[in-house]
Amino acid sequence: MTNSKRQQPLDTSAFQRMRKWYLFALAAIAIAIIVAQILIQLHLNSQLDDSRVINVAGRQRAYSQKLVKEALLLKTANSEGEKKIIVSEIDNTLRIWKESHDGLQYGNMPQGLPIEDDKEIVELFKQITPHHNAMVAAVESIVKDGLSETYEENITVLLQNERTFLELMDNIVNEYDERSKEQLQKLKFKEYLLLAISLGILLLEMFFIFRPLSIHIRNTIKDLLKSRQRSDQNANEIKRLYAEKEKSLEELKELNFVIDNAALFASAKNDGSIVFISKKFKELLGLTNSDLSLPLAEALTVEEGERQYLREVLRARRKHIRNEEINVKTKTGENLWLDMSIVPMHMSSMQQSILILCSDITQRKITQLKIEQLSKEKYEESLRQKQEQAGQIVEGQEEERKRIAKDIHDGIGQMLTALKFNIESINLDQKDKTVEKIAYIKQLTSDLIKGVRTATFNLTPPELSDHGIFPALQKMTSELAKLTGKNILFENKAKENIRFDSLAETNIYRVSQEAINNAIKYADSNYILLTINYSDNILSIVVDDDGKGFDDSILNQLPTNTSEGGMGLFFMKERMGYINGRLFINSEPGKGTRVTINYQTKNAKVLHGTE
Repeated sequence: MTNSKRQQPLDTSAFQRMRKWYLFALAAIAIAIIVAQILIQLHLNSQLDDSRVINVAGRQRAYSQKLVKEALLLKTANSEGEKKIIVSEIDNTLRIWKESHDGLQYGNMPQGLPIEDDKEIVELFKQITPHHNAMVAAVESIVKDGLSETYEENITVLLQNERTFLELMDNIVNEYDERSKEQLQKLKFKEYLLLAISLGILLLEMFFIFRPLSIHIRNTIKDLLKSRQRSDQNANEIKRLYAEKEKSLEELKELNFVIDNAALFASAKNDGSIVFISKKFKELLGLTNSDLSLPLAEALTVEEGERQYLREVLRARRKHIRNEEINVKTKTGENLWLDMSIVPMHMSSMQQSILILCSDITQRKITQLKIEQLSKEKYEESLRQKQEQAGQIVEGQEEERKRIAKDIHDGIGQMLTALKFNIESINLDQKDKTVEKIAYIKQLTSDLIKGVRTATFNLTPPELSDHGIFPALQKMTSELAKLTGKNILFENKAKENIRFDSLAETNIYRVSQEAINNAIKYADSNYILLTINYSDNILSIVVDDDGKGFDDSILNQLPTNTSEGGMGLFFMKERMGYINGRLFINSEPGKGTRVTINYQTKNAKVLHGTE
């Protein structure tokens, strides 16, 4: 009865009272945390709005400078097309500048700008608006009239108002920043106050909840330790009895395991006559009770050659277990593979008997034969694919030769013929026509030189062998940009010029050239960027374009002829395979294409300066 009263406080009114105080303290801390989070979230939202406003306000300075720069660039335009592009950029910049200026004052939901209600900032906007309006009017006049008589006057207006606009915009940005700092100081004060409240609650919990509870727990643990000692004594006795039980069960399991795994077994005398054969073995061999009088070798198979071999194996005297796999044919005509273990018995006597333990491995053998057959078929298929690829490579090389011959015949050949005819038709007596023909011959000669350079450049660029892959790719992009009129850019992020072995440089150059040609011919790209980077012994070349793109899942089903456009990608992969490189192609319809070339080497050579 006394012991029961000692353990009672854990579930009596004292424990209930402590639990209520504990829950109250937790609730107070939770409320403090929730309030702090609400204040933080509100401040973060406010800071997010302020950061957007400060960002847009700062951007206004950049856009004002951009407007002046673009307006001045209009005067340096060399063609009408360039003027139209600059005017379009000015108009776009002006539109964004005006929208941002209005959004800062009156709010703009798409840009995340709230309506400004701060009196000081509103006053600053009133001061800056006349200068803004003057600059807007000047830029609108330039967009409308271009390089007219009023162009210089508008430029003067822009330059006169820009400095004042920038100064006032700096004041606005500073005002935004001061307001943000003031809100942050208020939040800090509230956070410190909530922290002090939380620490006070924790101190009260420590003195009025945790300390009394720890005393109760300590007394309870003493009682539990005494009970544990008694329980350990009982547990040790139970453990001893359980160990004896487990030992008996383990012996039974071992016996059952032997019986279950040796279900196909038989015993025979030294002369080969059967002593005993298991029921499962009889069913597998298709034997009847009358067949048990036969020798074991004849019961196992109906093939005479196999019977003779089994007679010799079973009658041989031995001291060790013999294991082998045998193929037998049953009375029902079924071929079986058996993993047979021959165990000698009664070795001390003159008459030795044997025990045969078998496992049916027929299915494993069938599976093994199928695997061998599949491996052979896979090898033959791989050989066939290699032959097809070799044929495709030869076909691609022949197509390349035809293309080069066609370019020389249709381009250079025709220009040479025209040059010959024009030279032969020169009549020195007709000076006017002679001057015209000489001028035409000069132009034709320039075109001929350009065609020869283009053909030789496509065959083997001299920069590749003389200076390496980096200058060669830079030269290629610049030449293709001139020939095609497209924006083909080159960006080299490598710190130094690196040389690789000639085979790697040649294949990397050809793959990069094919990637750019695909972007020009098939993707209808206007903007192509080739980027080079080299770090950690890995050369990375990335070709990006803004073309129409394609579904890159078709790369797993490339066509087998050049008319379908797949041989280029096939040769790109083949070339990278030659040098143990990797090629990645990523594309989506309408989102352009990215071709990535990775080549790892430990034999790169750093060139200092230009060779």
